[in-house]
Amino acid sequence: MTEVQLLVPVLAEVLHWNRARVTFVAHFILALVKVRTVNFPEIAVAFAGPAQPASKYKRIQRFFRAFLVDFLTISRLLVRMLPLRDLRWILTLDRTTWKLGRLSINILILGIAYLGVAFPIVWMTLSKQGNSNTGERIHLMARFLRSFGIDKIACLTADREFLGHEWFSYLLGHLIHFCIRIRENMLVPNVRGIVVHAKTLFRDLAPGEVRVLKGRRLVCGVKLFVVGLRLPDGEYLILVTDKEPETAMETYAQRWEIETLFGCLKNRGFRFESTHLTKPDRINKLVALLAITFCWCHLTGEWVHQQKPIPIKKHGRKAKSIFRAGLDHLREILLNISEKRQQFKEMILLLRKYLQLAHTAQPLRI
Repeated sequence: MTEVQLLVPVLAEVLHWNRARVTFVAHFILALVKVRTVNFPEIAVAFAGPAQPASKYKRIQRFFRAFLVDFLTISRLLVRMLPLRDLRWILTLDRTTWKLGRLSINILILGIAYLGVAFPIVWMTLSKQGNSNTGERIHLMARFLRSFGIDKIACLTADREFLGHEWFSYLLGHLIHFCIRIRENMLVPNVRGIVVHAKTLFRDLAPGEVRVLKGRRLVCGVKLFVVGLRLPDGEYLILVTDKEPETAMETYAQRWEIETLFGCLKNRGFRFESTHLTKPDRINKLVALLAITFCWCHLTGEWVHQQKPIPIKKHGRKAKSIFRAGLDHLREILLNISEKRQQFKEMILLLRKYLQLAHTAQPLRI
């Protein structure tokens, strides 16, 4: 059996699309791993099969132009690949953006923090440049809630873009616990009720020192706890949260994991910025295929790390990320498939076990 024929049955078990569409997705994922770029002409060359690259390229174009992707199915597939399915999740919300000529590509993504990186779950491409607005954030969060419910959320983390009375009121109204960073110059009442810049309330902190302000303070018209940390460079990291302010800094630290995801999708992984797609619906489809491939690579990297731990360098970090270890392992197999077919079958078995048993959160042995 070819590598595509081995992957198709695993995807078909969870996607429930017609065979031709699932086969295309399998071709695309495998080609993406081989060439490490979303550039369609290069992916077409890496597609398995006897057809000419020009024919394969047209097939790719037809998929992104005409096929309607059920993103709910994709989101549930991605969660099935996450070995935390029965636990509550730390969510992280952010945008990634870049320029294509004069056009801004601007994607809002909500992910689940896991092992130093965020697994993308729901996303939307914004038809504009600049910050998201409250309506867009609510739309994205509503999609998540329809799919997984409020009980799956341990906390939502986000950076200074995601502020505002309407947004905070929405989160509180839906009982979504959150830890969100605010700007240093935002106005916050001091202990006497006098409104001052937020950083003023923490200016006597030593670098690395944290303070939880007493009681709730009015921020964006909503009463919230305020927590501040003075950073080594003298700046301030100031958070607002609806509860548990003592653990807010520890929880918020996981927000950075979505930045790691962006790096994996871009230069450290699949060179997302090399796409020439500009229409939001087509970019959303590409994110779906990237997300599936990313998750498979990360799970493979976990297995690789279990077999032989990734070396730790002098600076205290791994020589390569878990994601990159998995991507390199899959890529080496696929680029030498005639000699490593058995190893590829083992990776397919690993993927199937994760999809079937992810809720156990136990290490998998093959």
